[in-house]
Amino acid sequence: MSAQKNTNPPNPIDACVRDNLEAFFRDLDGQEPHSMHEMLIKLVEKPLFEIVMREAGGNQSKAAQWLGINRNTLRRKLNDHNLG
Repeated sequence: MSAQKNTNPPNPIDACVRDNLEAFFRDLDGQEPHSMHEMLIKLVEKPLFEIVMREAGGNQSKAAQWLGINRNTLRRKLNDHNLG
């Protein structure tokens, strides 16, 4: 059996995240990171919600549908990021 090749083109968002995580670890200069998951989620969510809300014309129902989350969850997260 031959190994399957990944024929999907590189994802620019994936590449951006990877490059920035590698830079983050370089900048730590040997120190161990803490609470990375929470930090990354907060850093990614805010611009995600800003752009999705803009593209949805401020329509929270449409934005929540696009994001695959409940509208109440979107409202809470918008408030968490001072976007609501």
